[in-house]
Amino acid sequence: MSYKVDFKEVSTIGLESSDVAEALAGLRANEARYFWNKYKHDFVTVPAEEELETLKWIEKILLERELKFPYKPLEVSGFETEGTRFAYVFYENGLVVNVMYGLAEDGKRAVGFKLSEGMDVPAELAEKFKFAYQKSALAGVIRGSYFVIKSSY
Repeated sequence: MSYKVDFKEVSTIGLESSDVAEALAGLRANEARYFWNKYKHDFVTVPAEEELETLKWIEKILLERELKFPYKPLEVSGFETEGTRFAYVFYENGLVVNVMYGLAEDGKRAVGFKLSEGMDVPAELAEKFKFAYQKSALAGVIRGSYFVIKSSY
């Protein structure tokens, strides 16, 4: 069942099993606000088990950096807007992975990691990435990092 993320009334729908559900919901709402303000696009998520194609695409790209997460994926989102394919996975531990994949040959392509407030940096990322801090009215303090995608997917 899909969920159109509301960035005015933050809800933990679909994220209830997470120990950091409130912060994760704030991160999800923060993304929804960004896509609405920039593209006028409604950010919609679905349970991960209902959209395995998007989840597998993200996991394939992560292997470029030898990353495979043992965390339970709760929700995913995948869509195209203005020549860019976007994909998200929201994990139960509070990690959010997003892919920005420009469809043009010279398009921008990157994977981003965002950590919910209250969670530790996952061991898989701790030594490979440095995290910047950003404050958000919806998500509290967001820690984020990224890498540029080198291959084609």
